[in-house]
Formats: sequence, C-alpha cells, structure tokens
Amino acid sequence: MRQIKDVKLGDHVCLAFAHEAEQRAVVTAFLADGLEGRERVLYFSDAPGSDRVRSWLEEAGVDVASAGAARRLEFRTAQESYVSGGRFDPDTMIEMLRREVDASLAAGWAGLRVSGEMSWALAGQPGTEQLEDYERRVTGVYAVGRAVGLCQYDARLFPAERLSGLTDCHPERAQMNALFEAGTLSITPTFDADGARVLRVAGTVDHSTTPTWSAALQQAARAGGDVRVDMAELEFIDVAGIRELAAAASALTEGSSLRIRHLAARLRQIITLVGWDAVPGLVIEQEAVRA
Repeated sequence: MRQIKDVKLGDHVCLAFAHEAEQRAVVTAFLADGLEGRERVLYFSDAPGSDRVRSWLEEAGVDVASAGAARRLEFRTAQESYVSGGRFDPDTMIEMLRREVDASLAAGWAGLRVSGEMSWALAGQPGTEQLEDYERRVTGVYAVGRAVGLCQYDARLFPAERLSGLTDCHPERAQMNALFEAGTLSITPTFDADGARVLRVAGTVDHSTTPTWSAALQQAARAGGDVRVDMAELEFIDVAGIRELAAAASALTEGSSLRIRHLAARLRQIITLVGWDAVPGLVIEQEAVRA
C-alpha cells in the first residue's frame, strides 16, 4: 500500500474504494499534487463523473478554470479513450498514452498524471476481457518516469474475484494519507460502503509507538459514534497496546463501541485470556484471518 502523497512519476497504482468519501480524498489529493508539481493532468470518466471531480478540486482550493484554460487539466469520457471505436484495445490505449506523455513534455510540463474511473469495463464492451493484460503492460509506460497513473476500481461494483485480479496487476495499491505515523506504525483512515470511517492499522504497536496509538484512538473516540479498527495489516501489538484498546472502549459514550476487524487468532486468545473481551463497548467483529 502506498499513501497517495508518496505516489510520483514512474508509479502505476490502483485504488479499490468502497465509498465515494475515500475516492474523493485520494483522487483530489492525487490530482492537486500533480497540478502543484507542474504536471499535466488527464482524467478519464463519464460526463457526470467529471463534474463531480471538478467540484472536489474547486472545494480543495484548486483553480480548475485556469488549469483547464491552460490545458493542464483535461477530462475525457471512456468513449473518447478506453473504448474509442466501440471496443477496448490495449495497444490503442497504450499508444495514446505514449503520445500524451510526449505532448505533455513537449509543452514544457514536468510529466503527465493520469487517472481513470474503470467502471466502464462492466458495460460489456468488446475487448474488456483484455483489461488485465492492459493493466500489466501499461506499467511499462509509467515506469520510464515521465508519467504516473492511478486506476480507480469501485469495490461495490466489481465482483470480488475480478477486483482482486485487477488490483494484483498493479505494482502497488494507493490509500489515503496516514493520520498518524510513528516509527513502524501507520494509522490510515478508510471508509465502509456505508461511509463510516475505519482506522487501518499497519506495522507494530510497541513501547515506542504506543503514545501515537493511544492518541489515534482518543481522537477517533472524540469524534463520537463507533470506532472501527481494521487490524489486517498489523504485524505486532504488545500488551500495552491491547490495554489501550480496552481503555478507549471503556471511555466511549454509552451506546458506542470500539469494533475490531481482522484480529489475528493469537491476539484474540490474549484478549480473551486477560478478560478484555468482556470490556463494555469492545467488539471483535470478524473471525481471525491469520494465525
């Protein structure tokens, strides 16, 4: 996983999002960073999508009108790009991107920044079965270091198996920027399909990162409502870190809960052994996903 602020020329990443709030945060940051860095930005979507993205950028303080007038920001539909001619052809699309890269550099821009909403691939257009091949091959266009690409996949629309295959065709996946970082610990917000915020925890919680861990939980608790914590990418958490979970759950207002997802089996055993699973407000939502 790569924070969107760290995505740069030469990268080919994808975003599999479950809610528009996550899409908005990542896409807005990606496009704004490119415009600030003197890159040309090319965005592929259907017409209503382009209006939505324009409003995101304007609300983030981007002068969309000036960027458009200078031809630094351009929107195209899927019919004008991916499925021009009524079918999807990887060779045609890759050649088009190469031409756009050359044109961007010739115009004096630092590079080309591309993002595409990929839901057009669900419409049954001829050639769509070649999308995985395209995603693997187009990495070479970006790897030269003159362009960067962000492919967007709506996890609510794509079948899980197909989505997994498509995301695996990318060298890395993009995510929102971390709220908290300290040493080996990173805590990043994401969203459920219903728009509820989830804290994704990656790395380790130990004596050196416990203060950051505690601050993140306290901030989430102050926001009100349930606190959701996804531990699928957690590598290690010590007893002090687990104690902070129990303390945060105990401090929530009545009716709210701290809901833990993707908890490793060994941690579930520790929490049960110590009795913290009985703490009011602490809920383990799912079965363990790894030993």
